[in-house]
Amino acid sequence: QVQLVESGGGLVQPGGSLRLSCAASGGIFSIYVMGWYRQAPGKQRELVALITSGRHTNYADSVKGRFTISRDNAKNTVYLQMNSLKPEDTAVYYCNAAYGLEGYWGQGTQVTVSS
Repeated sequence: QVQLVESGGGLVQPGGSLRLSCAASGGIFSIYVMGWYRQAPGKQRELVALITSGRHTNYADSVKGRFTISRDNAKNTVYLQMNSLKPEDTAVYYCNAAYGLEGYWGQGTQVTVSS
């Protein structure tokens, strides 16, 4: 069983930056595909970015060039650096760990982009 704890959310002005962290415990972190998802009010949860065990990355078109996902296997942590934030990035951001048929979610962290 893997436990995921997100942190780093908050209120930021448009154009600002935030870095989200997701600390994992209870599993072999390095083998998991780690992903960040988000869910805005009234919308479905969507993939933001993911990083494989081999550090290959994939991004939603809406965040390409602005967000960067990275992982530190020594710290069992995945990060999401978010720059040039827009109001439409406002959502609850969730961390996900996946390996084969296994999948785990964190509790989410709120990101609000507003002036």
